[in-house]
Amino acid sequence: MSDTAIVVEGLGKTFGSVVALRGVDLEVPRGSVLGLLGPNGAGKTTAVRIMTTLLRPDTGRVVIEGRDVVSDPDGVRRVIGLAGQSAAIKEELTGRENLVFTGRLYHLPMARCRERASELLERFDLSDAADRQARTYSGGMQRRLDLAASLVAEPPVLFLDEPTTGLDPRSRIGMWSVIRDLVSGGTTLLLTTQYLEEADELADQIAVIDHGTVIASGTSDSLKDQVGGDVIEFDVPDRRAIRRAAEAVAGLSDVPPVIDDDNSHVTVRIGRRGSQALIDAVRLVDQAGVEVSGLAMHRPSLDDVFLTLTGHAASPAPDDAAGSRRSRRSRRRREASGGRSQ
Repeated sequence: MSDTAIVVEGLGKTFGSVVALRGVDLEVPRGSVLGLLGPNGAGKTTAVRIMTTLLRPDTGRVVIEGRDVVSDPDGVRRVIGLAGQSAAIKEELTGRENLVFTGRLYHLPMARCRERASELLERFDLSDAADRQARTYSGGMQRRLDLAASLVAEPPVLFLDEPTTGLDPRSRIGMWSVIRDLVSGGTTLLLTTQYLEEADELADQIAVIDHGTVIASGTSDSLKDQVGGDVIEFDVPDRRAIRRAAEAVAGLSDVPPVIDDDNSHVTVRIGRRGSQALIDAVRLVDQAGVEVSGLAMHRPSLDDVFLTLTGHAASPAPDDAAGSRRSRRSRRRREASGGRSQ
């Protein structure tokens, strides 16, 4: 048996005049995580719908655990689980009833359905709410229940289509922990996300998709190496001084500094200059009379990779964008607190 759980070759799909996928190729080794990364409209969900037999491809082929999605869709459905962007649960049923109902859809014996329901409710920390209607669950609880439902039949391959969209940071981190546990147990996972940090945290391999095409693939580190150099960034509490701060450090790079959308944050790419560049940045902003905070130097992030590859930023959900930036900055400051991040 091949060590590859998912094979995608030349996948194409159009909707009228809209080309959603343009010859996508992917491979996912068994027991690993592939992060399919891209903004809204990039083609991620279309690809997942084809891989999970919900759409037929126009061109190319998809093989899941040796089963072709076109010639053997029933065989594919027996070996996969899917948790989509919205929780596909019945809110009028209790958590336990939702899982038993899902098991019956997979033609599991009733006794096994009840057994799996109890196992999964405990695994996803939902036992205390097992006999409450799902409509009373928080958003994070509903997402966990939806993921639990996708695992009732113990599929070896799991597709998660933006599973943490709309969750608060605490719930997102909790979902990451669940995903890591699944993979450590041998599950093969394809994860689509528009959250760059999420792909960095979870994926063994990353494929960057834009306008229906895979434009780069590799490990997180290998993609960052394509960008090269280091990045210095800092906050400017007095927004009136933001441009003066950016002008002060402009000489550190051949690329103009970038001022964040909220006019409080400056990023400058400095090449491979080492820690001296950080010292120079401190001196320059001090000479300019600008007070800054959170001054840090780090390797390129997946944000930087995406911007370099596509010419535009990724697009996190509007209600999450500020929190995502704060999270990244906080992590970078922790990394910088003991010196240069490796």
